[in-house]
Amino acid sequence: MELGNIKASKEKVAKRRVGRGIGSGLGKTSGKGHKGQKARSGGGVRRGFEGGQTPLYRRLPKRGFKNIHALNYTEVTLTMLSKSKSENVTAETLISDGIISKANDGIVVIATGNLDKKLTVKATRFTKAAKEKIEAAGGKAEVI
Repeated sequence: MELGNIKASKEKVAKRRVGRGIGSGLGKTSGKGHKGQKARSGGGVRRGFEGGQTPLYRRLPKRGFKNIHALNYTEVTLTMLSKSKSENVTAETLISDGIISKANDGIVVIATGNLDKKLTVKATRFTKAAKEKIEAAGGKAEVI
């Protein structure tokens, strides 16, 4: 132990004991003031409540549109396809190889990276460049 390594001990703050007489400084109203909603038992307002005024989350305009019928595709790059162990690549083989976790509404192959192997890829959609790169490597791009 050295003088430069000494740290102050953590401050121990005693639990606040309210309603224990005027000498404590927290007697009578126990720090709640006089009357009103916040002074009552179980009193207070919910989060975001503005005293009856229209709250901010209702005053702000809503933006955008969420299409509930939109399809959510899982994107697969050519770099991910080159990590595949099988020659016939489908959603099931990609999941079993641990390349993707789930197929959602289908798989779309995008042309990020390069493909060195000859693969037969079965997917829901292909970008034009991805299809060209797969066929240039000697493989096939089959739309399901």
